[in-house]
Amino acid sequence: MSMKYTSDHEWARLDGDLVVVGITDFAQNQLGEVVFVELPDVDRQVAQGEEAAVVESVKAAGEVKAPVAGVVVEVNEALADEPEKVNDDPTGSGWFYKIRPTDATQLSALMDESSYQSLLESLA
Repeated sequence: MSMKYTSDHEWARLDGDLVVVGITDFAQNQLGEVVFVELPDVDRQVAQGEEAAVVESVKAAGEVKAPVAGVVVEVNEALADEPEKVNDDPTGSGWFYKIRPTDATQLSALMDESSYQSLLESLA
């Protein structure tokens, strides 16, 4: 499945029965150099739109919200030692956590690539 996006600049990608979550290239650009990532606890229940993680940069801190409701089943432990992965590869090795969604149809309500690009253009 292709990536889906939120208006808060998170991305979500279905990987088997899990949803992988991270922040977009736009978001990491806005933040600047990422210096710390606070990840959610595994087995934590999250509601759609609820803050699940925190990302801190040299100039700001931001919330990473859950794009879908579900249970956190895995976190990207590598970010504890290498938070710069968020800057280097935000949609790859810089992912934050994986959720087992309680309602996978919530993904379909998120923006696709072209809708997200339109949002970015409206912000420019």
